[in-house]
Amino acid sequence: VQLQASGGGLVQAGGSQRLSCEASGDTFRDYAMGWFRQAPGLGREFVGAIGVNGVIYADSVKGRFTISRDNAKNTVYLQMNSLSPEDSAVYYCAARHLFYSRDEVAYKYWGQGTLVTVSS
Repeated sequence: VQLQASGGGLVQAGGSQRLSCEASGDTFRDYAMGWFRQAPGLGREFVGAIGVNGVIYADSVKGRFTISRDNAKNTVYLQMNSLSPEDSAVYYCAARHLFYSRDEVAYKYWGQGTLVTVSS
C-alpha cells in the first residue's frame, strides 16, 4: 500500500485545514487508517484513526478534528478546526489491516507526511 498525504500549509490560529491521504496498491476498504503528527523535537503522536471498529481520537484533538474516508476515492481525510499553534507538526497518515490502533508500531504502511504550521 502506498500512501500520499497532502493538504498541509500555513493557517492562522482558529482556522481550519483539511488533510487528505490517498492510498493505492490494495483494497482500501480493508485497511484502517491512522493519523499521527510529529512536532519539532518531539516524538510522533497519535491523532486519530478510522477502521472497521469505528473512529477514535486523541483527547487533544477530540471535538476539533474529524476523520472521514471515501472508499470510492481511496482517500481518508482529517478535517482540523479551531487550530492552535500547538497543532503545528508534520502530519502522517498510516495504514494497517482492518482495525484501528493508537500505537504507531501497529501500522505497516506510512505516507511521507505533510507539514501544518499554525501561526498565532
